[in-house]
Amino acid sequence: MATEFSVYEIPFSRSGAWFGLSPVVGPATYADDVHLVSHRNGMHPVLSLVPVLDGNRATTVITAEPAVLTWSAGDTRVAAVFSAPDTLRISGTGMGMRISATRPTLTPFTGTYFFADPAGGAVFTSYETGHRFRVTVLSGQSSRAGEQELGVADRMVVAGEDGGSWELVIEELGTVRPPFESTTDFPGAVTAARDTFTRFADAVAPWRDDRTPAAELACYVLFSATVDPAGFVTRPAVLMSKHWMDKVWSWDHCFNALALAPGAPGLAWDQFQVVFDHQDTEGALPDSITHAEVLRNFVKPPIHGLALTRLRERLPGGLPDARRAYRQLAALTSFWLDHRRAPGHDLPHYEHGNDSGWDNSTVFREERLVQSADLAAFLVLQMKELATLAAELGEPSARWDERADDLLAAMLAELWDGTGFVSRGLLTGTVRPSASLLDLMPVVLGEHLPRQVFDQLCAGISAHLTSVGLATELPSSPYYEADGYWRGPVWAPATILIEDGLRRGGAAELADQVSARFRATCEKSGFAENFDALTGEGLRDRAYTWTASAYLILAEDAAHTGRGQESVG
Repeated sequence: MATEFSVYEIPFSRSGAWFGLSPVVGPATYADDVHLVSHRNGMHPVLSLVPVLDGNRATTVITAEPAVLTWSAGDTRVAAVFSAPDTLRISGTGMGMRISATRPTLTPFTGTYFFADPAGGAVFTSYETGHRFRVTVLSGQSSRAGEQELGVADRMVVAGEDGGSWELVIEELGTVRPPFESTTDFPGAVTAARDTFTRFADAVAPWRDDRTPAAELACYVLFSATVDPAGFVTRPAVLMSKHWMDKVWSWDHCFNALALAPGAPGLAWDQFQVVFDHQDTEGALPDSITHAEVLRNFVKPPIHGLALTRLRERLPGGLPDARRAYRQLAALTSFWLDHRRAPGHDLPHYEHGNDSGWDNSTVFREERLVQSADLAAFLVLQMKELATLAAELGEPSARWDERADDLLAAMLAELWDGTGFVSRGLLTGTVRPSASLLDLMPVVLGEHLPRQVFDQLCAGISAHLTSVGLATELPSSPYYEADGYWRGPVWAPATILIEDGLRRGGAAELADQVSARFRATCEKSGFAENFDALTGEGLRDRAYTWTASAYLILAEDAAHTGRGQESVG
């Protein structure tokens, strides 16, 4: 039986496509009907797809699986399938479909313009996306309205109003394309789409079975969120979501790369490199990239050395271009050490919570320019990886090891207070403890930490571990918020990083608990951006790829080793 999901949770799309079908039409905004939603130039609901019976909007049950989306009302149905990344075929029997422009015209000369193409089909020109969507009725009865209209006129194609059978195709295109032709009928298109996804899932999660019940859906989240190269996206890229979090951020991409590495190594390496394609001359990575923008107002934490270490282990044959990776990682490390260390300081600093990835963590509650131990820890691991790469490439490696050891010593001397790590305001020098999990992130250093420090970090992590997973703020903290972003909810990246550090440090039992509880939460609540740390409810964007990737990484490890199978009660 095919994996089923709700389009209210996960958009219906496919690998390579820049649009999908979903009722989510904006940040936490849901429409009554499914829309064709584009992610070029931002998130834009371009067309509404409304099933109709006897000229009226039909009340339907919507079901989705990786190959086909279906609207049903009794014995009548409409189904949609992606026959290509830019081509959506829709077929119906007994029930019609009204496809109409969703946005009112802003002025007589902007917004969606609609006209009949003399070469065939009818074209919606989308001002917001800069693309066209051509609707061609392949069979059955149809009508159109609003052709060549300006102003606020309705613009639509209606198929199957007579209750008969019909089929149409929606194509995303630039300026022009030959009339649609296909040698495959609709059922054949569904079979081909199903086979395409199955090949992807078999490659990425060949180990999946009834002990990993969410693995196939996790594969679909990644598959459906992938886009072809376009604009500033220089290679195939997995967006964080095809809901409203439709970008690639400069640490999120690492987790997607790790999940894809064993079974889709080319796509995995593309995920790691797609952000480095925009590395600047000072070595900094952008905050995020998408089709139409590269943002540089913030950065993200330097977890890339840790990610490369894991990629070398997970990619068949190792890194495809170790020398390129070495140059990139060295430049990124130099950015942090040369431009994010204030004069006279040994420790680097963040300029804002956004730079840490933990945007509103209580570590940044009083001051935003902060020296925190997680940043130093990531850079220590990054320099350790640089030493390994340098040795493999015949480059001098001792200097990286020495710099790593010096930074680790400074972190312990300046930010360890004997019981835990603290942060320090760069401008005031004020030292502050917190109840944030961020102050425990140096556990990622694993075997590189003194045993007493590691053990005390493990004790702190145990206090944050609820039945759901790792709460990012202690539930007993006065600043804890159930839906407080980084002030409470459970997040995938912290889970992966901490679980890895615990294992390398020898705290296998605690790592097993972290893994098992997070996986159980995903199996119950899906792949949300984050989860309520006490109830497990999925929060924010409900189709987040790094959550799916985290599940796949942990589930694969458990399937291969039996680790993390302990009771989660």
